[in-house]
Amino acid sequence: MAFARKLSIVSLLYSAILFISTHSATFEVRSQCPYTVWAAASPGGGQRLERGQSWTINVTAGTEGARIWGRTNCSFDANGRGQCLTGDCGGVLQCQGFGTPPNTLVEYALNQFNNVDFYDISLIDGFNIPVELSPISDKCRRTRCAADIVGQCPTELKVPGGCNHPCTVYKTNQYCCYSGNCEPTPLSQFFKKMCPDA
Repeated sequence: MAFARKLSIVSLLYSAILFISTHSATFEVRSQCPYTVWAAASPGGGQRLERGQSWTINVTAGTEGARIWGRTNCSFDANGRGQCLTGDCGGVLQCQGFGTPPNTLVEYALNQFNNVDFYDISLIDGFNIPVELSPISDKCRRTRCAADIVGQCPTELKVPGGCNHPCTVYKTNQYCCYSGNCEPTPLSQFFKKMCPDA
């Protein structure tokens, strides 16, 4: 049985829409930002979006470990080579891998356990732009991270255009939780307080 679900990803007025059937998914990433966003996806590539523009990403059934994120302050040549201040993916417009921190992540997996789709917002790679996911199905919950994390970022995590996750900066078990059972730190609590859904 096929069904449709709409999912919005908003980054300071940056939005994406997801329509899912039991076989595949189509994401429509729409920018409503007052600045240029270079949307990125793995799988999917990348696209420059001005306010009001959209980009469609077709995803196959069973896709897992997938991400969508926004890149900021990018400059690319006619061949799609260049760089971004945040979220850069190997210096190319058409991403083939994940973005470099900091970048706010939307993660998803399709047709997983009992044919259920999963999605979340993650700050494991830090934060560069606010995002929101707004499903049209009443069976799915809206989730967002729209706080001014960059403006309130702790000094030790702050970088131009973003706010790093403590693991990116310190690379220790205390902040990266390599052991799998860790207590929250004041820095992880900062992110959770700013974005409870992430």
